[in-house]
Amino acid sequence: MSTLKTIEQLLNEYNAKDIKFYVKEKIVFENVGEKDVYNISAPFMDENELVIAGRVEFRDSEHSEIHFFVKRNGKWIQRENTKKFTLQDPFFTFINGELILGGVEIFPHPTIENSLGWRTVFYKGKDINSLEECFKGPDGMKDLRLVELKDKKIGVLTRPQGSKGGRGKIGFTIVNKIEDLTVDVIEDAPLLENQFTDLEWGGANEAHLLKDGRIGVLGHIACFDDNGGRHYYPMVFILNPVTNETTDIQLIATRKDFLEGPSKRPDLVDVVFSGGLVRHNDKTATLYAGISDADAQLITIVDPFNGYIDTKPSI
Repeated sequence: MSTLKTIEQLLNEYNAKDIKFYVKEKIVFENVGEKDVYNISAPFMDENELVIAGRVEFRDSEHSEIHFFVKRNGKWIQRENTKKFTLQDPFFTFINGELILGGVEIFPHPTIENSLGWRTVFYKGKDINSLEECFKGPDGMKDLRLVELKDKKIGVLTRPQGSKGGRGKIGFTIVNKIEDLTVDVIEDAPLLENQFTDLEWGGANEAHLLKDGRIGVLGHIACFDDNGGRHYYPMVFILNPVTNETTDIQLIATRKDFLEGPSKRPDLVDVVFSGGLVRHNDKTATLYAGISDADAQLITIVDPFNGYIDTKPSI
């Protein structure tokens, strides 16, 4: 059974460790004019080419597009002849050999004047240009994530807010195939226990199927300070999909571990939004992250799913 810890406790634990950073790097994106690129995905292969998906928007706007970038001469340039999506915060996974791309869709709030609503939308296809919408999540829910399990079923990480999830808690359920996803299935997913206090919140950003059949979850945990400033920290935990038991949340980085950079607003300076984790054979991993809602960076750390957290027998 995991132990509920506040962000203050998690920070104290993190700061007491001798954390090694092997690489720190700003990710430079070209051909975007005056727009920012942030809240990126990890790189993934598409048509035999390494691609990064990024949230592209003007500094003073929330109206975003997902663009795709390829690396040329050390810089990431917009990929030609590639679809774009009117979404925020891209993420991806592969299920049954197909690319699943997701993002957050914003729309005029149905009941609150001059406000926006949001939901998570999934697309699937053999590659980016063949992606077609396959599911819309519940209104008001970000941070929906999918992962193909050992038995080829699909694990679904949810993040309800309000009467069930407060400021935002993580739920989990399993479906047999993507076509079985429904709003009711997602809203009925039981919450994982002992993860966030009622004053704090969090969500899953990416899920990795581990060799023992459990799920390594890369996510974020967040809070407000007394002045309304937001604080987001990259974190990890391991989930047993059979029992819903989790290991304790652990931080894997903080804003000070990255390079200096711009911020969208003063209340977003201390925001690191976990984009994706690329695990390497040398027991390190590279974390791709959005920084302060205006920048994109990477750092390479000890792989948090290989020795950083104690492993358990196969499920």
